[in-house]
Amino acid sequence: MAKAEKLSASAIQTRLLIGGQWVDGAAGAEIDVFNPYDGSKIVAIAEAREADIDRAVEAARAAAPGWAKLAGHERARLLYKLADLIEADADHLTRLEAMNTGHPIRDCRNLDHPRTVLTFRYFAGMADKIEGAVIPVDAGFLNFTVREPIGVVGQIVPWNFPLMFVSWKLGPALAAGNTVVIKPSEITPLTTLRVGELIEKAGIPPGVVNIVPGYGNTAGQRIAEHPHIGKVSFTGSTNIGRSIVRASAGNLKKVQLELGGKGPNIIFEDANLPAAVGGSAFAIFHNQGQACIAGSRLLLHESIADAFLEKFIGLARSIKQGDPLDPETEMGPLTSKVHHERVLSYVSTVEKEGGKILSGGKVPGGELAKGFFVEPTIVSAGPEHRVSREEVFGPFVSATIFKDEAEAVAIANGTDYGLGAGLWTRDVQRAHRVAKNLHAGMVWINSYKRVHPASPFGGFGQSGYGREMGFEVMREYTQVKSVWLNVDAEIPPFYKR
Repeated sequence: MAKAEKLSASAIQTRLLIGGQWVDGAAGAEIDVFNPYDGSKIVAIAEAREADIDRAVEAARAAAPGWAKLAGHERARLLYKLADLIEADADHLTRLEAMNTGHPIRDCRNLDHPRTVLTFRYFAGMADKIEGAVIPVDAGFLNFTVREPIGVVGQIVPWNFPLMFVSWKLGPALAAGNTVVIKPSEITPLTTLRVGELIEKAGIPPGVVNIVPGYGNTAGQRIAEHPHIGKVSFTGSTNIGRSIVRASAGNLKKVQLELGGKGPNIIFEDANLPAAVGGSAFAIFHNQGQACIAGSRLLLHESIADAFLEKFIGLARSIKQGDPLDPETEMGPLTSKVHHERVLSYVSTVEKEGGKILSGGKVPGGELAKGFFVEPTIVSAGPEHRVSREEVFGPFVSATIFKDEAEAVAIANGTDYGLGAGLWTRDVQRAHRVAKNLHAGMVWINSYKRVHPASPFGGFGQSGYGREMGFEVMREYTQVKSVWLNVDAEIPPFYKR
């Protein structure tokens, strides 16, 4: 397949979507958006600030009663239509995603875009299936519950999978009958703005979705603290998650947090090594390791460590880095200059702490030197080292040796995070035993990083709380009302006259 062409600036939406209108920010400020492959400027987009968030919230409040009253099957129809439009727009969306994020276009085409379509379709199907319950209580009373939309929800989306995450956020929120103010990252806003154009085309009413790219300390802060936003859903770093919680206290809004991770990936002595090597490479090198669920800690049984690392290092060195728009590229650049520098800073800490760089750890030469590239990096490190405890968020994996199952589980659980974890073994009993003992919201056995809109996604501890996906997320976007009906119960004697 030929290399995809860049989109021209004239084909890219650059304004805010508020109340069904594409508008500039009230302050007239702009944000430059860059291509991480070569550092070139793609476009300048309108910057949303506090006043723009206020406008967006008012538009969402105005649209909320009508959207909530719309029959579930009607909301479903519009979401199915949006999914169809996103599917038909594959070429535009995937080129835009590759240009803006550095994610190889083959992954955009084969993973991110199909998952986005699937997620919108899954939650379209959920819109008319939100059920309450009838609860057995005192004789003479009928007690039942209903789930109602929260109203206006704020959503703050990270920069690493912007197209896919817009479906994770919007799909369930809209299916449940909420209206939305969504802030994509100022680094990677372009596919979210394109989805906004398709939302209009699908016939979703004005004000139901408002898209306001801006900086976290202005637009994001205002979303978190706004008194008329009933819930905020945030995906990003643990430190920012804490600030979201503090800002939400003003009106005690509901908060859903999907935060950092430091995923342990345990390779037992009886693992299928070729499968474990390939799966572990996907776990850490897919999307340049820029994933909260990345398998960034390899825990290797001492008896197979050398054999595994020989194959794993060989695979890592064979990964083709290059232009994200080239379908032959297997790994693109990191998404921003700031993050590129941060990932490289961890390389210098490895040997200072007694670890060893086994492969990579450098910026590749030639044409790639002008972009934000880092070679696939493998280091040996102890569980106490920074690179084994802190989220590097790049193509950077630490390898640690263990002697037995108990030690592997202890090392795996030895961080503050608890998002994803994996293990590779042929022993079914061990697989169940270890999965039960791992402190993680998601565990993969003989695989890694599998996701599906029907399966709950989220973690424990410093990885946040609440869940994306599945029916679990519908609980996040609704609130329960308990209704009591006196059918034939006696009035308490004290109150009889």
